Amino acid sequence: MRYFIEFAYNGKNYCGWQYQPHSPSVQETLNKALSMLLRHKIDVVGAGRTDTGVHARQMYAHFDLEDTFDADKLVLKLNSFLPKDIVVYRFIPLHVDAHARFDATSRTYEYHLHTFKDAFENEGSYYHFQPLNVAKMNEAAQLLMGYTDFKCFSKTNTDVRTFDCKITHAKWEQHGTRMVFTITADRFLRNMVRAIVGTLVNVGLGKITVDYVRTIIESRDRGYAGASVPAHGLYLTKVIYPYL
Repeated sequence: MRYFIEFAYNGKNYCGWQYQPHSPSVQETLNKALSMLLRHKIDVVGAGRTDTGVHARQMYAHFDLEDTFDADKLVLKLNSFLPKDIVVYRFIPLHVDAHARFDATSRTYEYHLHTFKDAFENEGSYYHFQPLNVAKMNEAAQLLMGYTDFKCFSKTNTDVRTFDCKITHAKWEQHGTRMVFTITADRFLRNMVRAIVGTLVNVGLGKITVDYVRTIIESRDRGYAGASVPAHGLYLTKVIYPYL
């Protein structure tokens, strides 16, 4: 039987989702907890990678197990056993060819930013004290939907076969001194969202024009885009599957 697991995590103390030999990862932490409680070696496959310090409010992974188990009891046991920065919500039994990574049809990220010092937001939101023109940033964000090749926002020396992504939503919302950028696409490249946000922040600062964002995208050159914003403001918030 193949099981999907829905969970969330605060990424502050992890090198990211994926296993690294000398650093704690979310994947390794889940593998160890599930293997101990289910008494079988478990290797979970995640819906995607998140980088060091990035958070997930909704994440999925799958694993295979021949034995059955009480899903509700296992959720309680896992949440008692796991560190306080990882929480499991549910298990979903599915057909054996269901795949947490390849079957996802869309993913949504949020980037959180605040423009006035806040003693309680420092670990989950990026403090940017300079004023930003949100209208211009949204105007530039709309340009993203007109393109599919986003090599300019990708981490260099990555091993992907294609830089194509279909972005279906990209918008900033402001609530007083707090700002949230929400972006949805069928897939994302490594470092893509943080590079996009950094570029849009440059638009909001007046360092580059809205139209220059076209030049950046069409250049296919990471050197043209803005610097990546800090990881601690980024959250994976939703993963969509056709059968969930």
